[in-house]
Amino acid sequence: MAAVFDQPSIWRRITPLFEGFDGPLAFAVFLLAGAGLLIMYSSGYDHGTRFVDHGRNMLIAGFIMFAVAQVPPQRLMTFAVPLYVLGVTLLVAVALFGLTKKGARRWINLGVVIQPSEILKIAMPLMLAWWFQKREGQLRPLDFLVAGLLLAVPVGLIMKQPDLGTSLLVLAAGLAVIFFAGLSWKLILPPMLLGLLGVFLVVWFEPQLCADGVRWPVLHDYQQQRICTLLDPSRDPLGKGFHIIQGMIAIGSGGIFGKGFMAGTQTHLEFIPERTTDFIFAAYSEEFGLLGNLALIGAFVFLILRGLTIALEGPTLFCRLLAGAVTMIFFSYSFVNMGMVSGILPVVGVPLPFISYGGTAMVTLGLAVGILMSIAKAKRLVQT
Repeated sequence: MAAVFDQPSIWRRITPLFEGFDGPLAFAVFLLAGAGLLIMYSSGYDHGTRFVDHGRNMLIAGFIMFAVAQVPPQRLMTFAVPLYVLGVTLLVAVALFGLTKKGARRWINLGVVIQPSEILKIAMPLMLAWWFQKREGQLRPLDFLVAGLLLAVPVGLIMKQPDLGTSLLVLAAGLAVIFFAGLSWKLILPPMLLGLLGVFLVVWFEPQLCADGVRWPVLHDYQQQRICTLLDPSRDPLGKGFHIIQGMIAIGSGGIFGKGFMAGTQTHLEFIPERTTDFIFAAYSEEFGLLGNLALIGAFVFLILRGLTIALEGPTLFCRLLAGAVTMIFFSYSFVNMGMVSGILPVVGVPLPFISYGGTAMVTLGLAVGILMSIAKAKRLVQT
């Protein structure tokens, strides 16, 4: 009789909390976080408290991931509309009376200085997944048009700041939801072909388009300069082309095996600009070489494949769309960052997930992993 009133042990109480952790996904995140701490110690050793702050940011992101993993997807869905409205409202507030730094108006002071565009990286896929969940089984072309408008508003506001990197990430997350919801290839192929044609024309007519005094419509001057610098970094090797040139030199100098931990000359002689943030992949490549790059890319591929597997097995349309879009956030971050450092994409302010220094981005990534954990947990509950 006494056994009926026995209190469960502490271990039995906390064990259910860890049921939301998908083992393979947690393993991939652990590998990337370890690589991030390793290269941050090397590249940021003379940057004051960068290494300590990076570790603190990881712990904060870990707590957020743990907390969000306990929230059922149905509860996450209730935050979709309020979070989207809050994000768009703050973007309008930024446009009206935001703080301007280095020629861009991206921040607002609400007691603490925040960058509202970061909210949309998660709010956008949440909102669109909610939208399509409400119309499951009765989707019409008009529903896709409304989804496009919901996406266009924040993307347009972010581009106006201007912040090309964040706008591309929000756009990619939103388009992922729309694509996974069943958008017809007949509507996807024409803009893709037009985009490829535009890239071909820019490359073919690069000398004329990038000549002094030529201004392109739509793009800001600095965006035009980034594209022209990508096509020919030697145009301004000590100025706008310096980042790309030094990044490629560092990657190439690492060779197959790398120069060794703490032995990167380009890194420690400070030739690599932003070596703890946007260009940390160049520092990593120099010290760990091609084999280290393949291991890092393999970890990202494993993370993305695991995320897509969770998306395919999601118990509801909302779960599948949200998990797919969140997974594409990781793909967009890693592909764009590695691409710009390697000189195949224009330089934009996009960090390398779990590797680059940055508190806001790390928190966003922790939230994204927590969402995947929550959906994985919901799948197991449905199966049992």
